[in-house]
Amino acid sequence: MEHYGGSRCMVTKDNKVLMVKHKMNESEYFTIPGGGIEKGETAEQAAVRELREECGVCGTIIKKLSEYLLPDNMTLSVFHMDIGGQIPKLGYDPELSADAQILTEVRWLALNEVCERDRAFLWASGLFYVSPFDDELFSWGDDISYPSKRNL
Repeated sequence: MEHYGGSRCMVTKDNKVLMVKHKMNESEYFTIPGGGIEKGETAEQAAVRELREECGVCGTIIKKLSEYLLPDNMTLSVFHMDIGGQIPKLGYDPELSADAQILTEVRWLALNEVCERDRAFLWASGLFYVSPFDDELFSWGDDISYPSKRNL
């Protein structure tokens, strides 16, 4: 299926972010729900559809958090969304067969439960525009905590 950019959803509740675990080959990582924008679809419509497919919930857009240009000159948009009292459950990627699914888990995660790499993606996606995460960011000190296996 041809895509026209990408769209992602930032859903937050009780100082946690709704994340989907992907497994591709031997690699596993958590990310926010999202995927490609289909022909004739807006970024907003794609975000709502992707949230429903991957997490089984219907979301309402609160605001756009970020939009940036991808290397192929397409855009990736991230929307802060509300799902009310719905309970997310593991969905699917409709472009993949049942035996080739890469989605393995849906979970609410606090920032201290997310690895540095995936946390960096959250900040880049606009998490610092979402309260109370903006307060948490400003409460951090000025110490450098870059993870490294060697001395720089």
